[in-house]
Amino acid sequence: MEYLNVIISKLKEVLYSVLPITVIVLILHFTISPIDTALLIRFLIGAVLIIFGLTVFLIGVDIGITPIGNLLGSTIAKTNKIWIVIIFGIILGFFISVAEPDLHILAEQVSSVTSGLISKWSIVGIVSAGISIMLSVGLMKIVYNFPLYKLLTIFYGIILALSIFTTPEFLAISFDASGATTGALTVPFILSLAIGVSKLKKDSKSSEKDSFGLVSIASTGAIISIMVMSILSKADNVTGNLSQETMTTSILYSFLHEFSNVAVEVSLALFPIILIFIIFQKASFKLSNRAVRKILFGILFTFLGLVMFLVGVNAGFMDVGSTIGYNIASLDNKAYVIIIGFILGVVTILAEPAVYVLTHQIENVTSGYVSRKAVMITLTIGVGVAVALSIVRILIPELQLWQYLLPGYVISIALMYFVPKLFVGIAFDSGGVASGPMTATFILAYAQGAAEATEGASVLVDGFGIISMVAMTPLIALQLLGLFYKVKTKKEYREV
Repeated sequence: MEYLNVIISKLKEVLYSVLPITVIVLILHFTISPIDTALLIRFLIGAVLIIFGLTVFLIGVDIGITPIGNLLGSTIAKTNKIWIVIIFGIILGFFISVAEPDLHILAEQVSSVTSGLISKWSIVGIVSAGISIMLSVGLMKIVYNFPLYKLLTIFYGIILALSIFTTPEFLAISFDASGATTGALTVPFILSLAIGVSKLKKDSKSSEKDSFGLVSIASTGAIISIMVMSILSKADNVTGNLSQETMTTSILYSFLHEFSNVAVEVSLALFPIILIFIIFQKASFKLSNRAVRKILFGILFTFLGLVMFLVGVNAGFMDVGSTIGYNIASLDNKAYVIIIGFILGVVTILAEPAVYVLTHQIENVTSGYVSRKAVMITLTIGVGVAVALSIVRILIPELQLWQYLLPGYVISIALMYFVPKLFVGIAFDSGGVASGPMTATFILAYAQGAAEATEGASVLVDGFGIISMVAMTPLIALQLLGLFYKVKTKKEYREV
């Protein structure tokens, strides 16, 4: 009965995430954006696979991946040796990032749009390396009590300097990679690592603040690594177009073809995590046979769910997203593509799985002082605006991504020095988790379709960048929420 309740709970969570977009697509199909019948059937099959796949995946993460993260965090911190924290931060960060589904989706899109000039595994490998280095830095920050806002100021200063030398194509991809790497697998694992390390500290207030911020530190590694790749490779004049090839393939073939490829990739991605767990179990954890079986079943569920999810995304969801974006952007009234973008942003964030993980943790860690409802409303408005602004950028090709990101991050960094420090970690972590599976799939495809239909816009330069916008707006929105709480607390104190 307990397991059944968990399954029903996760299924509801996922249904809230996927059904709104499914309903919107059907409404658009019967009104302003008709879709080819075969493509619509693939979309509906993909939606079913995503719903069941994401449900099974989240259950697997809860009973398999998260406990491993907690155990590893505690074990590493107990050694009290900084070199061990650094080494295992790098190893764990790399392998957990390699297994992140959102990163695979983004990397596949980059490879597809550039016709393989930028390969999928080069993006996955380089981003994972960046994440791993920054994760170890984040763990050191917890150990040495280094202020989060100072560390983020340093890293975003480096990013600003690198952006001067980064091509527009790679600028969009680098910031998108930052959002895509903090998804449904990486976030629970990183959060559990942070909690495992910070709980061992005697200062409870410091421990509370250290529970947040590690995700934001790790995500800067994705931006920096892609920027460095762009500068070192001197890769410029890379062009991109949407492939229409998948439109003509049969319904069944699309799913069977994806299944074989995805199953192999997911196996390779999860194998190192299993290996690390087995090594630590023999050397340190010494869990009971029952506990080991439960974690291994969790990893099996993670594998099955991930395969179903990625097959559903690649064979069913992406093509429809780009087709609808293309059709609506082709209409004379451009307001439609902006309004629908805003609606998609709102319904996406309302039930993004990683957002649920983080908002529950915020409420628990702050003992209800910062409510889930307040965080969710703030995120909803921020993400809706982010998607709408991204579509405006596509419609006005002269408007460039840096013209959004530069003032946005300057405001975000400036706010860090005025808001309660707890909200700095919450805001920057929320920026990462807001850009999850639905953003990396349907909304990214929608933006690329709109870019393909807009004269003067580039799929590679303008089609990417939407994930980075979704990741940025919560930084400002939630820090403003922090200012509100600060003013509210002072007012209450004066009244007392």
